[in-house]
Amino acid sequence: MVQDVVRSLGFLTLGSRLRRIGEQLQADTQRLLDELDVPVQSSQYPLLASLDRLGPLTIGDLAQAVGISQPGVTRSLSHLAKLGLVAVNQAPDDQRRNIASLTEDGRRLVDVAKQDVWPRIENAVADLCAGLSG
Repeated sequence: MVQDVVRSLGFLTLGSRLRRIGEQLQADTQRLLDELDVPVQSSQYPLLASLDRLGPLTIGDLAQAVGISQPGVTRSLSHLAKLGLVAVNQAPDDQRRNIASLTEDGRRLVDVAKQDVWPRIENAVADLCAGLSG
């Protein structure tokens, strides 16, 4: 078996190791969503959660709320809009800005997720982290 060099370098490659962990958690979350036949990618749930928690937001504010780039938010919102989960409209006071909001279908999906999906994911991650400190 080939040595995992990134792991063996410890703190020197901490960023790479954290990225690996994040990717694995996202993949595991996606498997759960697929099993539940949820049409949304795991990476898109933070956008839905932000719109649920904060209400309608500009693309820039949504990017800041979830910590990803504006082009990334725009791509994800385009997909969510095609699914009928979000609406993206021009701001009434500035046509250069777009505002995203949940549709009724999006609100229903978030409500179901808050009740059935997110607790399962949170519990699974908590189990993985049990016994860890720091």
